[in-house]
Amino acid sequence: MNKQMTRALISVSDKSGVVDFCRELHQLGIELLSTGGTAKTLMEHQIPVTEVSDYTGFPEMMDGRVKTLHPKVHGGILGRRGIDDAVMAANAIKPIDMVVVNLYPFEQTIANPDCDFETAIENIDIGGPTMIRAAAKNHADVAIIVSPDDYASILVELKQTDNSLSAKTRFNLALKSFEHTARYDTAIATYLGKLNDVAFPETLNLQFYHNQTLRYGENPHQSAAFYREKAPSAGTIAAAHQHQGKELSYNNIVDADAALECVKTFNDKATCVIVKHANPCGVAQADSLFGAYDKAYATDPTSAFGGIIAFNQELDEQTATEIISRQFVEVIIAPTITPAALAVLASKQNIRVLACGLWESVNTPSFDFKRVAGGLLVQDKDFGEISLADLKIVSQRTPSKEELADLLFAWKVAKFVKSNAIVYCKNGQTIGVGAGQMSRVYSAKIAGIKAADEGLVVPGSALASDAFFPFRDGIDAAAEAGITAIIQPGGSMRDNEVIDAANDHNIAMVFTGMRHFRH
Repeated sequence: MNKQMTRALISVSDKSGVVDFCRELHQLGIELLSTGGTAKTLMEHQIPVTEVSDYTGFPEMMDGRVKTLHPKVHGGILGRRGIDDAVMAANAIKPIDMVVVNLYPFEQTIANPDCDFETAIENIDIGGPTMIRAAAKNHADVAIIVSPDDYASILVELKQTDNSLSAKTRFNLALKSFEHTARYDTAIATYLGKLNDVAFPETLNLQFYHNQTLRYGENPHQSAAFYREKAPSAGTIAAAHQHQGKELSYNNIVDADAALECVKTFNDKATCVIVKHANPCGVAQADSLFGAYDKAYATDPTSAFGGIIAFNQELDEQTATEIISRQFVEVIIAPTITPAALAVLASKQNIRVLACGLWESVNTPSFDFKRVAGGLLVQDKDFGEISLADLKIVSQRTPSKEELADLLFAWKVAKFVKSNAIVYCKNGQTIGVGAGQMSRVYSAKIAGIKAADEGLVVPGSALASDAFFPFRDGIDAAAEAGITAIIQPGGSMRDNEVIDAANDHNIAMVFTGMRHFRH
């Protein structure tokens, strides 16, 4: 059923579009009530308005903390038409059919590095959420508007229906309003929780915003959508601009995120990461972006087919040309892309081409989440890093300078490979990746097989293992392939046996003391 709007209460912090909106409401014959700051703005633009304090006969007080908390306001909002009419009339309460409210900018306030606790507290809105909830509860009779984005569509409907809004419109506005206040309260609770210096709060409130509905999920029979943070950082899939190509799929997003997170850990040289099914199948560094791509692709051209390619530097014309001449690719993502490269890629319109922006830091504190039946696992994101100074040489032979560089490179890559993870590397290039095997020795064997299949030279290569070797068989397999240096966490009950195996094969071995399981 449509409800005619005769009276509106306007009280907004974000005054975007409110003057034009209220001017239109006035021209439609809708009476306007408003609070101090908003009323002043409307009056300055010659829009007739009654101040709430004049309507209630009660002044604003306590530096604006008490403005609308009055029975004549909330009675007008909550009063059920046809049920509470007599009570409203007896108390001179006028029905308020539309409430236009947005809240003190709490999130913007606390985002300011100079914000102190007192300022944050004063930016917690009380009257606004109370009116929003009251109007949303009584959406059978009242329309609640919390976003300037809705002004235009509301005006269109009012003009088409003799100042009325449909039950569906009022319901949708109410739903949006409850989501709005839920986000607001979550922001406050999160802010206060951080001040309490508790790593994991008793109640975990998460807020994400609908970005797009996907064609389907991981498989065609699954429904899916992509939600983003309110203000995703540069260097993320959520913040990326898609220049061309088909709509991103669920698997595209998962794989592109894996590729981007891996490539972001390399900042000393041009780097390329090629991912398939969320696992790196080729990673390389070089003095040029094309050189990095050329080496990454050479690791495993078979797996690279239909993969996702990520870069840590601006994508140039030469590299773009080589990509489309060599392989079928689903997604290409880079911080920025030259116009010439975009022109080249435009010849393959199905390729999804994303520019994610330049990232400032890859170690911004954040959580990883994993849904399990009946609960949610939460952990710090794995930002663990090591340097040369962290390495403990446990073998008789000390790794050479070149081997050390490859060990550290392979170690970085191994963090992004599904466990059990084994990575072969030589001269800043992966030459074999063994991923996701239930036994570590088979991951080691697979990495060697892949290198051999592509004709890559293993002798003199480095190996990284995401976790310790429980037995010497993994070392024996690596030695058989030609590995000469190994990096691993250490910590096995049989470390001595594993070290003996390395010494038997004259392999240099270093321990990191850090594990990088990835499930």
